[in-house]
Parts: sequence; C-alpha cells; structure tokens
Amino acid sequence: MEWFVAPEYWLSRLVFQRSLAVVYLVAFLTAALQFRALMGERGMLPVPRYLARLSFKQAPSVFHFHYSDRFFALWSWAGCAVSVALIAGVDSQVPLWAGMLFWLIPWALYLSIVNVGQTWYAFGWESLLLEVGFVAVFLGNDTVAPPIVVLFLLRWVLFRVEFGAGLIKIRGDACWRQLTCLDYHHETQPMPGPLSWFFHHLPKPLHRVEVAANHVTQLFVPVLLFTPQPIATATASLMILTQLWLVLSGNFSWLNWITIVLALSAVEFPTAPPHVSGPPLWYEVVVLSVGTGLVALSYQPVRNMISRSQVMNRSFDPLHLVNTYGAFGSVGRTRYEVVIEGTADDLPREDSDWREYEFKGKPGDPHRWPRQYAPYHLRLDWLMWFAALSPAYAASWFGGLVERLLENDRDTLRLLRRSPFPPDAPPRFVRASLYRYRFTTWRELRETGACWDRTYVREYLPPTRLAAPVAHSR
Repeated sequence: MEWFVAPEYWLSRLVFQRSLAVVYLVAFLTAALQFRALMGERGMLPVPRYLARLSFKQAPSVFHFHYSDRFFALWSWAGCAVSVALIAGVDSQVPLWAGMLFWLIPWALYLSIVNVGQTWYAFGWESLLLEVGFVAVFLGNDTVAPPIVVLFLLRWVLFRVEFGAGLIKIRGDACWRQLTCLDYHHETQPMPGPLSWFFHHLPKPLHRVEVAANHVTQLFVPVLLFTPQPIATATASLMILTQLWLVLSGNFSWLNWITIVLALSAVEFPTAPPHVSGPPLWYEVVVLSVGTGLVALSYQPVRNMISRSQVMNRSFDPLHLVNTYGAFGSVGRTRYEVVIEGTADDLPREDSDWREYEFKGKPGDPHRWPRQYAPYHLRLDWLMWFAALSPAYAASWFGGLVERLLENDRDTLRLLRRSPFPPDAPPRFVRASLYRYRFTTWRELRETGACWDRTYVREYLPPTRLAAPVAHSR
C-alpha cells in the first residue's frame, strides 16, 4: 500500500538506525565497565538483594532467573556485540523479520539491565533509549520502505521530549520565566564540560537570549514536526543545532545525542530512494497494531504533561514503552560538592595527613579543568552531585561507597580518576566534607590557573573506619 510507506525517508532511516546503534553501544559499554562496584554481588546496591523485593511482573529482567557478576558482564558485552553488528548494518543483510529481531535483541538486553539498575539507572535517558529502541524494531530494513506510522511515532517521542522539557521549565523554577536560569546553570549543572566555564562567563544579555531561544525551541517549534516538508526538516535541523549547543555546554550523558538521533529521523535527505517491493501483509498488520497500542499507552504521559503537577522522567509501564520526560525543572543557584578524603593515621585528627580522592568527571581539584565524557555516563559522579544536594539522595549507597574505599576495593577504585593510597595500603579512616564551588573569574583564572574556587561549608561525614579490618583487598 502506497499510503503505508514513505520511500523518500530511506536515507533518514539508515542514518537514524546506525546512530541509534552507536548510542546502544555506549550504553552497554557503560554497563559492562561500571556495574560490579555499583550493583554487582559485592556492589553498593547489589542486584540480588534488590530482586528479592520485586517480582518479575514489577521489573521484567532476565536476572530474576539467574544472577552472577560473570553473567551480567556477558549480558552487557553481548549488548556491545549486537550494537556493533547493527552499526555495521547486519540488519540490512537479512530478511525483514530477522532484521526486526536484530533490533529487538538490544532492547530486551538493555531492559533487563535498566530494571535492576535502581538509583544508578534512574535517569530519563534510560527510558528514552528503551522507548526509541522499541519503536526502531518496526522501522524495517532495506527490503521495505520506511513505514509512515513508525516515522510518526518517532516524531511523537521527539515532541514529548522537547515539549515536556519546555513545560516543566515554565511551570517549575521562576528563573526560566525571568530568563535568568543560565546565570547559574552552567556553573551548577551536574557535570560541567570543558567549555562550561566559558559559557558561564558569556554576557548576561546573551544568557537571556539563550533561555528565550530554548523556550521557543521546546514550546513552539515541536508542533512543526507534524507539518509537511520542508518545514519538518527545518524544524528537526533547528532541534539538532540546539542539542549540539547543549553538547558543547556540559556533560549530559547521551540525552542530547539520542535527541539528535530522533531528530535525524524527521530529516528528508535530497536523494533518490532505491526501488523496493511493497511491504508484506504481516508486516503492515504488526506495524499498525503496535502503533495503535503505543498511541493508546500515550494517555498517561499526555495526561502528566498537561497536568499542573507535571513530573519529570517517569515510566508508566515496566517495559518503558511510553514515558514522560523533562529536565531541570529547577536550577540550583549555588554549587556544592562532596569531597572525600582518607588518612592512614591511627588517630583521625584535623591535622592528620588527609588525602583527597579524585573523581573522573565531577569537580574536585580546583585546578583541574572539566573533561568531556558525554555520551559516556559516569554514574557515580552524577550521583555524587545529588549527594551534595542532600544526604537523603545518597542514603542507600554512600555508606557502601565509604566502606569500599576503606577496603581499597579494586572495582570501586576503577570508577575514580585516582586513589591517594597504594593498593596494598588502604586508609584507616575516610571522611567527607561539603564545599561550595564557584567558577573563578577571568582575573582569578589568570592569577591562579584554577577554574574553580571552593569554600569549606561543613562536615558531611565524620571520620569513619571499618568495624573490623578486611583480610585482603580485591
């Protein structure tokens, strides 16, 4: 049926699929390289302990049936392998049904990880990847033209991502309405990037323009996604430029990148489509059925989006098929950081030899310039930002982190940039302090070479030691 497909989007589909496979690869790499310390058998929030409280229906995951660190690692690396195969285009070298199966595999693999990830995976881009990944299953391969229904569903996701984020800002913090949020945001965001210092020091009138442009892009422009070409392409292109601006200004994991991937699916590239046969009947039935189901499931996200008590980043079903999104409904005016130190001294006095642990992404040493890590997601570093906002955000895992630092736990230390203690000589005590951080001025940067200035606020955790010494470190 000609009305069912849009052959002119064949290149858009190709670019979208290969880009999505890259995002999948980053997500699985993040899981494979970080899970042991975070939620492994001896991690801060062990998966087996979490699953003991939940049924499979509440959190569908293969790990209900079996869990070991080795199995989780194999599961994650299998996701990496499938992602690489999809980047190489294996789905286009097989029949339609097999290509769909190839795209279903990474979705199912990642769903099992997210549903046991607990607070480490409580980010909107996890659900977004799953939602987009599920829709991508039905986009087809080179044997058929892209289905219009699926292209519409991708634009529907993009609309909810942008419009939901715009609404949560307007309804949330007054600084968004006053156009002043970017006076603070570049400095107080979870993980600044290498250019964030410069963004923070842009003239305030330009910050006002940035906020106003953000409102236009998120509250008015998304509606144009559903207009005819070339307006839809221009709309998606504007969204891509906006997201690239955000990529330059900070580290937001793969949130910006998957939004760019979504926008690429709405771009019509000026190339002649290859000739393909019409879609088989079974494919049409499956696509129309899934499309109808996803539209029906959109009721809850839409209801939340138009509600005055709108919430950000929530899934309404355990499969994460249709979700609600949003970011930075409130913006901090002051940046706080938890600084963790250890000492090998037998008595933890104030004048003891306290040595600071260095994290990879979060601010620490005032002279260390922020690095670019996105789209890779440093999960511990992000949660440390929440811990600085309130100890309640870290109540479930911070004690476990301290315990593992006292043990010189190998997997935990791999999450850090540097430990101040040799592997065979763990600290006797660990403490944590809360500091206020601010970007230095141009003059301070020239005089000191430091991009941050920090001021001690209060004790966060008093000197703490293990109840009993460990026999060995892993």
